[in-house]
Amino acid sequence: MLIVADENIPLLDEFFHGFGEIRRLPGRAIDRAAVAEADVLLVRSVTNVNRGLLEGSPVRFVGTCTIGTDHLDLDYFQQAGISWSSAPGCNARGVVDYVLGSLLTLAEIEGADLTRRTYGVVGAGEVGGRLVAVLKGLGWKVLVCDPPRQAAEGGDFVSLEQIIEQCDVISLHTPLTKQGGQRTWHLLDEARLNQLKPGAWLINAARGPVVDNAALRRVLLQREDLQAVLDVWEGEPQVDVALADLCVLATPHIAGYSLDGKQRGTAQIYQAYCQFISQAPQVSLDDLLAAPWLSQVQLSAATDPAWALATLCRGVYDPRRDDADFRRSLVGTVDQQRFAFDQLRKQYPPRREIDGLSVRVDGESPALQKIIAALGATAI
Repeated sequence: MLIVADENIPLLDEFFHGFGEIRRLPGRAIDRAAVAEADVLLVRSVTNVNRGLLEGSPVRFVGTCTIGTDHLDLDYFQQAGISWSSAPGCNARGVVDYVLGSLLTLAEIEGADLTRRTYGVVGAGEVGGRLVAVLKGLGWKVLVCDPPRQAAEGGDFVSLEQIIEQCDVISLHTPLTKQGGQRTWHLLDEARLNQLKPGAWLINAARGPVVDNAALRRVLLQREDLQAVLDVWEGEPQVDVALADLCVLATPHIAGYSLDGKQRGTAQIYQAYCQFISQAPQVSLDDLLAAPWLSQVQLSAATDPAWALATLCRGVYDPRRDDADFRRSLVGTVDQQRFAFDQLRKQYPPRREIDGLSVRVDGESPALQKIIAALGATAI
């Protein structure tokens, strides 16, 4: 059996070596010739898997080690009898950590008090839902927009118009859909961008085209009060360099690139494949995941809560390093920039998640315990 896999998928040998030959390729290089003899195809978000790629091939299982599925032609899979699986929630915690780090950076630059802002989360699935839980756990005011969930569940959701009108911070976590009543392609177009509150912060760690990038560039040039953080881009790996220059933080689609998240994604696809072939899983992620570099922090009960929040978050992950690396790559020709974008992702350094951190507080401090609980860290 032949398994064709994106070379950026971690722990391939550890999880899949017993099933057959593994052939690794850059995700953007996986073409019809690459899958002509493949039985299994394992990808990430950069590979579009559709009829044009798979028709006539022996592939009968496709796994994407990502949350999103907009790069998969699920209708064709159904017609062709191809089984598939994604990895819902695998990198959700990493994206939450990215948003927290971005908020700390924005607050530091502007001298803003994060506790006094109103937060709008658009899309409350695996990622957005966890972000909402953290923000509410910190005691911050949060409004949530998710029309599909609202239609299915009811509940305390608001419209996108209310988010735009009332929120000081807007964080986008929707899937990318181009058709239907819940289309998210250019969800924030020029008209909506111009309606953002004075001094608003916009964070997009979902999919690039959820925001009209050309319109955002024009709006940011006209409105110096607005601040933007972009991890995803229309046309990536090609990036609008002028737009990146206008962002407070700009990164190469790595918000969810924690070591835990990437390896968790591989584990989820392994489990799905075992189910597909009716075999009990033989390998556990718990046996493979390395110990974190920072596992425990000790705080005095007298610690300032705002300082504690910043220290705990940045001790695990600070997006400013990724921003600096990315900006250094935006030079040379377009082809050189595209190559650098993929290299930053391929060679991404190990990064862990906040919920793997243990925190000890010497003495009684309800405020610190509240922060620890909200972040999902372990109080010891």
